[in-house]
Amino acid sequence: MSDLTNLSAITGPLPVAVLDQAGLRELQIGLSRLGYPLGDPDGLFGPKTRSAWAEFKTDMSPGNPDLIGPDSVLVLQDQLKKLPSSGTPDLTTKDAVIRAIRQECQVQGIGLAAQIAYVLATAQWETNQTFKPVKEAYWLSEDWRRQNLRYYRYYGRGYVQLTWEKNYAFYSPLVGVDLVDDPDSALAPRVALFVLVHGFKTGIFTGRKITDYINADKTDFVNARRCINGTDRATEIAKIAEGYLSQS
Repeated sequence: MSDLTNLSAITGPLPVAVLDQAGLRELQIGLSRLGYPLGDPDGLFGPKTRSAWAEFKTDMSPGNPDLIGPDSVLVLQDQLKKLPSSGTPDLTTKDAVIRAIRQECQVQGIGLAAQIAYVLATAQWETNQTFKPVKEAYWLSEDWRRQNLRYYRYYGRGYVQLTWEKNYAFYSPLVGVDLVDDPDSALAPRVALFVLVHGFKTGIFTGRKITDYINADKTDFVNARRCINGTDRATEIAKIAEGYLSQS
């Protein structure tokens, strides 16, 4: 999703509000991929899209926040290309996955060492130390999942558990894959990488963002578990995060 075909056709500055639906949706998907929360990419211009673009301009491309032009489109495209999940990253080994998670965090705006440490700790815990995308209750059968999970077929998959059809639908345009039609695509390492970091950044999983618990003023590794799954195993995961932080 880093091509920005429609936006690349812009030849001069123009108000964001006058972009056609295809251009606006492309812009929304791009901003969402970088962790600027604006809801579903519907191609409609509203306050969330206005705020997300203004925030991006402030962070990356200073200028009139109501305008979009070739220079700011290029900056957006360059930032998207920096995401490991935008390309074909080497995710074949544990060390490679850890490096990719660190880089994905940085580009999506999860930049504090403590924040990255907690994302890594979560991936380690959720994948049973393997850093390989897994299915929910991976040690049990598909028949078990069919009979026991009320959100079947949209049970948890990934480096962290993506669940419910609405979340599969939300992420489909962001990763460029129809996850609703093929939920197992969420197990693709590139997709799982993006969802892991983006969920922490935006609070999609539980409504809680990582910045709610880990920011410049505090580091609450225990309650940061609420971004994923209440307080389940919160203390154990906090200890893993402390280990990663001590290595940074």
